[in-house]
Amino acid sequence: MAEPKETPRFNLFSEEFARCPQKVYAEMRAACPVTRAMITEQPVLSRYEDVAWALRHPEIFSSAMDLQMALGTERPMIPQQVDPPAQTRYRRLLDPHFSRRKMEVRIPSIRANANALIDTFIDAGECEFDEAFAIPLPCIAFLDLLGLPKEDLGLFLELKDGIIRPNKAQPELDLEGAAKARVASGRRIYEYFERTLEERRREKASREDLLSSILFAEIDGERLSDTEILDICFLLLLAGLDTVTAALGCNIAYLASNPVQRRRLVEHPELVPGAVEELMRWETPVTAVPRLVKRDVEVGGMWIREGELATLLIGAANTDDSHFPEADRVDFERERNIHMAFGAGPHRCLGSHLARMELCAAMEEWHRRIPDYGIKPGETPRYSPGIREVLYLPIVWER
Repeated sequence: MAEPKETPRFNLFSEEFARCPQKVYAEMRAACPVTRAMITEQPVLSRYEDVAWALRHPEIFSSAMDLQMALGTERPMIPQQVDPPAQTRYRRLLDPHFSRRKMEVRIPSIRANANALIDTFIDAGECEFDEAFAIPLPCIAFLDLLGLPKEDLGLFLELKDGIIRPNKAQPELDLEGAAKARVASGRRIYEYFERTLEERRREKASREDLLSSILFAEIDGERLSDTEILDICFLLLLAGLDTVTAALGCNIAYLASNPVQRRRLVEHPELVPGAVEELMRWETPVTAVPRLVKRDVEVGGMWIREGELATLLIGAANTDDSHFPEADRVDFERERNIHMAFGAGPHRCLGSHLARMELCAAMEEWHRRIPDYGIKPGETPRYSPGIREVLYLPIVWER
């Protein structure tokens, strides 16, 4: 079946799209099963059934695309940029370390860290939420999980931004300059973990943290190689330092602009887990994931060709009214909320249990301490495209 000559094009990296993508999602789903991105001309899947199918068929829509993604890596990140059956080997090792039971143990420390952060700004009656709370809280949890010193937090944030948002520190960078910045940050990430792993090996006793567990773990009687461990650490850094930050900012920005919904959470804190799920669906901070097409495939009557880099638009899938009844209504008590904010299939988010617990604990403690808040008058939140972090979110409340 031939593809129409005039397939609609959409800009997925504009500030307007990042700020309020739901309208664009609806336009994309209505326009064509497979649209095309502006500039890159690559295919974009936006319907729930198509995105779910693609995520569950890595033999066609492959995650093995380290060269295409140019994230400063020297090798594929493990397990995200490796497909089954090789990927299954790594997930079998890592999944138990991120189980619900193991993550629940961390809830008290997450609550304590949330309150310690709130203590630093609550009397001021205002804060820039991203810098004051959304960035440090999940980053501290990440450092605790891996057993890394909190003094290195600033370094990790610098390295993470050097990969994901190199223009944040250097707005003047063009595409070539941004690529070079990513390579430089990537090399520093490898060097950091090379030193840390060597220090751990010299210690007489293994620590009780994730990094030591990975260092001394065995698969089928064999320990992981140094490069395998480094490639796991690279992924954990990027995933652990950005996605929960983005979700927290999106959640609070929504609630600050929707006081009726906010008051419901304050008066009924038992709704927080459902609110976290619904806001993950509605806001979907990780708006899309890329996949390398391994062979020609027909999706919704449209052909996608081998070698193309397809975008699976998770945010659009999560607001598809063919799957979610009244998809445009934010319902904290939505039944069977099977969203794909954490992905689906074999590459489903490794840290989804930890992310949910961080978000629930953070939302509960924030609304217990600061129940009445809003966007600072005269200010406008600023969102980043791609991963929708609210880079600037000025919040005010009564002292």
